[in-house]
Amino acid sequence: MAGKIKNYFAGGNTARGFHSLYDSNLQGLDRLFILKGGPGTGKSSLMKKIGNEWVEKGYDIEFLHCSSDNNSIDGVLIPALKVGIVDGTAPHVIEPKAPGAVEEYINLGEAWNARALAVQKNTILRLTNQIHKSFHKAYDTFNEALQIHDEWEKIYINSMDFKKANQLTNKLIDTFFGKMKLSKKADIRHRFLGAATPSGAVDFVPNLTEEIPKRYFIKGRPGTGKSTMLKQLLAAAEARGFDVEVYHCGFDPHSLDMVIFRELGVAIFDSTAPHEYFPSRDGDEIIDMYELLIPSGTDEIFADSISKIAMNYKSKMIEATSSLTKAKQLHDELEEIYIAAMDFTVVEGIHCKIAEEIRDLAASKVD
Repeated sequence: MAGKIKNYFAGGNTARGFHSLYDSNLQGLDRLFILKGGPGTGKSSLMKKIGNEWVEKGYDIEFLHCSSDNNSIDGVLIPALKVGIVDGTAPHVIEPKAPGAVEEYINLGEAWNARALAVQKNTILRLTNQIHKSFHKAYDTFNEALQIHDEWEKIYINSMDFKKANQLTNKLIDTFFGKMKLSKKADIRHRFLGAATPSGAVDFVPNLTEEIPKRYFIKGRPGTGKSTMLKQLLAAAEARGFDVEVYHCGFDPHSLDMVIFRELGVAIFDSTAPHEYFPSRDGDEIIDMYELLIPSGTDEIFADSISKIAMNYKSKMIEATSSLTKAKQLHDELEEIYIAAMDFTVVEGIHCKIAEEIRDLAASKVD
């Protein structure tokens, strides 16, 4: 039987620049291959190929998706083998902690024709510079959107019943954990629920929660305490020794959008736009923060202000996404130059070498 694939983002284009959570997900590996090489050198294809090989063998794998290219991945992990392969090029540069013993650099640049690339040097430099500018334009515009969002939040923060918020959180902590406490250190993994991509917001909530029996859908407005409650649930779980998958907001990495306690079979997440979902099976439950914590009529009282803020926020998000789209288009042009200069038979040889080493590692674990 085929294994399961878990999909998530470990890096994001956020209002605070590119934000990496790679280190959290690479902890505990015995072997990590760090791929180097320019765009179009086959890194994503190599990782997908190896990941799919082990899925077909019945192993669960994790695909770390690229927030700047919806069709690419930036990493693949095989947890049972404690093996991973990641794209170690900017902006997610991976620094080895035990070079040679755990991590190994793999240079796909061995497969390119340096003379052919030298002829295109000026074009490569121009495109690289334009890509850099497009990303920073996106980050700056996302930051402007975040400041607008903060104004949106203030409306509800000023109306919120914090005593009721604490009571709700304590009730959930008691419901989830009761008097349970595990005699181990909690394994905490930080990821992104979704990402701002050239095609807009993308998330993997259905995939990440498909095997979770009990799902809580948090509804509410900006500033109604969703992230704060998730942070308190995370702290409670960690103190009790429960493992937690922590999913940060792809727009503001300082906020949380979801926590999953797989040992308990529980997921609780912010289910508002742009990752809005509704109960679809037994065990699904809604927690409406607006209904529970905000005085009725607040939306109506501040309707004009909210409408203007929402419109400005949406405009900035569209503008920022447009900059990401521009960066992707330029990146595609850059890829074409490198693809034309590549000898992919060499890349296939590198793939075979990595694949064989992973098979040997798996065999040694069985022995």
